[in-house]
Amino acid sequence: MIPLEWLHAARERIEGLVKETPLTYDDALGVFFKWENQQVTGSFKIRGAANKVLSLQDWERENGVITCSAGNHGQGVALAAQRVGTTCEVYASSHAVPIKIAAMEALGANVHLVDGDYVAAEKTAIKQAEQSGKVFISPYNDVQVIAGQGTLGLELQRQSDGLKGIQSLVVPVGGGGLLAGIGGTLESLTVKPRLIGAQSEASPYMHSLFYTGTQEGVIERDSLADGLAGEVDHQSITIPLVDYYADEIVLVTENEIRDAIIYVWKTHRQTIEGSAAVSVAAVLAKKVSTLQAIIIVTGGNIQPALHKSIIQGTGPQK
Repeated sequence: MIPLEWLHAARERIEGLVKETPLTYDDALGVFFKWENQQVTGSFKIRGAANKVLSLQDWERENGVITCSAGNHGQGVALAAQRVGTTCEVYASSHAVPIKIAAMEALGANVHLVDGDYVAAEKTAIKQAEQSGKVFISPYNDVQVIAGQGTLGLELQRQSDGLKGIQSLVVPVGGGGLLAGIGGTLESLTVKPRLIGAQSEASPYMHSLFYTGTQEGVIERDSLADGLAGEVDHQSITIPLVDYYADEIVLVTENEIRDAIIYVWKTHRQTIEGSAAVSVAAVLAKKVSTLQAIIIVTGGNIQPALHKSIIQGTGPQK
């Protein structure tokens, strides 16, 4: 498990590099929204990335760092690397969202596009790190990254009087780092809310692991939730952590994700990406209870043209 003291240490370490994001109430749904789309770099990923980079020894920073990313994690690593004066290389799929690639480069990252999907980019990044001696920073399979993501859970407790009266937390899940980190923060509570993961049925790897113990046979399709796509590293520490902390994982359709993006825009005038919309979709589609729930909205880095087409009703229909 992730020791609580590691989570508090992460909070102190990244203070000043991340900001406290709003927690607001949605009267129509009767739930709270945690707006990490308003976070530095537009995503919660900066929390884990910053904690990992800032925890490195001087000798580890000298050679620079390498990561793989669909975009948000890479931005976080690049910004943190910039802060400590080291270099950052990011390996991303050639199918990655252009706005996320541009954002990583704007933060000083040297982005390498790899033919194929996220898994291909991850394998290439790991190989390059081994050959170069640079530190590889996984988006999820790293205790310091997980501890950094867990600072979101600590922040929620401060904002909601220790989560008193909150019956469930709905969290987008891909590799499981955020869910595992938040799960660690709940261990000290006498009464714990249910911890529910939400994932696109187009890429249900963690869902399959949670319910069947394997990813074998999972067929992945294109998804608006690009940041949650890709097979989970078979040796990832998040697999047993998610199994321990999560109460359930639900799947949402692409149309439900699209409807969630529209709802958040029309109701709250907030721009969110598909990966963030899965938690909202789970509530809108009544796949989880809306009674005293907090929905984690993880990011807002969506291609503007795609967002516009979704809002106008001309976006992807599946």
